[in-house]
Amino acid sequence: MAEKKDSVPPEYDVNAKWDACLDLTVRRFVYSSLGGAFAGLLSFRSPVTRWASIALGAGIGIGSAYSDCSRAFDSPSSSSANLAAPKNNITETSPVSQAADE
Repeated sequence: MAEKKDSVPPEYDVNAKWDACLDLTVRRFVYSSLGGAFAGLLSFRSPVTRWASIALGAGIGIGSAYSDCSRAFDSPSSSSANLAAPKNNITETSPVSQAADE
């Protein structure tokens, strides 16, 4: 028996929210760690302080991802739209483009 995927409204689709949060967390963790490594490489000579700057960057990345994900789970679908992939749907046309069409 096949399940219908459209049966769950987007605001209650927990699997999509978890997927988006996991993706966001991994990306922010990696990018912040790389930023911390680069800053530590430029700023510090001791390996201990370089590792500390990497850990600080990783903590900042995880913390920012946690705050965004907690907002996505606490509020309805309006916040989870920030975590989802951007859509390219244009619903309105500007007056300038309408004038050019005429």
